[in-house]
Amino acid sequence: MDVRYKLGFGLMRLPMTNPDDAGSIDIDESGRMADSFIEQGFTYFDTAWMYHNKQSEPATKEFLVKRHDRSEYTLATKMHAGFFNTEEERDAYFEAQLEKTGAGYFDYYLLHDVGRENIDKFRELHCFEYLKAKKEAGIIKHLGFSSHEDAEHVDKFLTEYPEFEFIQLQINYLDWDSEGVQSRRCYEAAVKHGMDVVVMEPVKGGILANVPPEAEALLKAHRPDMSVASWAIRFVASLENVKVVLSGMSSMEQLLDNTSYMKAFEPLSLEEYEIIDKVVEIINSSISIPCTACSYCTEGCPVNIPIPRYFSLYNTDMYESSDSEWTPQCEYYERTAMTFGKASDCIACGQCEAICPQHLPIIKNLEMVAEHFETE
Repeated sequence: MDVRYKLGFGLMRLPMTNPDDAGSIDIDESGRMADSFIEQGFTYFDTAWMYHNKQSEPATKEFLVKRHDRSEYTLATKMHAGFFNTEEERDAYFEAQLEKTGAGYFDYYLLHDVGRENIDKFRELHCFEYLKAKKEAGIIKHLGFSSHEDAEHVDKFLTEYPEFEFIQLQINYLDWDSEGVQSRRCYEAAVKHGMDVVVMEPVKGGILANVPPEAEALLKAHRPDMSVASWAIRFVASLENVKVVLSGMSSMEQLLDNTSYMKAFEPLSLEEYEIIDKVVEIINSSISIPCTACSYCTEGCPVNIPIPRYFSLYNTDMYESSDSEWTPQCEYYERTAMTFGKASDCIACGQCEAICPQHLPIIKNLEMVAEHFETE
């Protein structure tokens, strides 16, 4: 993956003229931000059909493609299974993306969210073959996919489709050892297959830019000149196989902060890794269910509920306190429940509680998880 720097501009959280209208992208301010990004030597822009109420790709044409020579930037977009149901609709979708962006070709193109929910559609509609043909024709330069699945699924898919060149994963220091998201294990699966990695959600939608005061004090004591968010970006950028770290930047201030330390990128030191470990401990100390993910409870569960994984997703959702109807944790929960028992499947046999080293009220906690993730 030929990118000069590891920082990528994610076009999912662009500045808006109306904060209540996701499609009201501020073209002028976005253009100034794109200009600054390119002037500082960065090249990677990432959009998608559904971003900003389907307005991100057309806006990209206005604030990026029309303002800059095609050699000055690289553009990534994605094929999402939710927007077509036939091969003819698939073809029209791709052609519409070319038209909406005006880019002529895509430097990086991804099958979006290759998971248990939509992989059959990708196969039935021959999306893999279609995109490979587009690559052979030069309309796609590099072909990859994104995933919100567990490490086992990522490993299986990469084994089945070794021709992909890169994978986009949710990785950040809070999810690194999460039983629910499995950032570390998914990254290790990618490394095993020699994949370049593009990172999404390195700051968890802004959560790791707004850590508890005690955690912020630790970070500022060591590097008073660095923003809290910079620690999250540098954590993932320090991983050897990570080629691009996407940051959804909503203001010039955020862009200038990110570019300031990524122009002359310094990997984290051993001391900084130790500080991040302490920050994770502080964040986790405020979680709702103090599960250590020892997994003693899962062995022998009569309905095969991945209890630690669900608790991890629930804790993250509670910590984020998002008003959004959708969060990444909701999607991880739905995908996991396709293979394992749902939280609501618990038959309250008590086997898990009898063996839990933390003496957690697991049955009650599963009821909370079910109410949170399974209620419309």
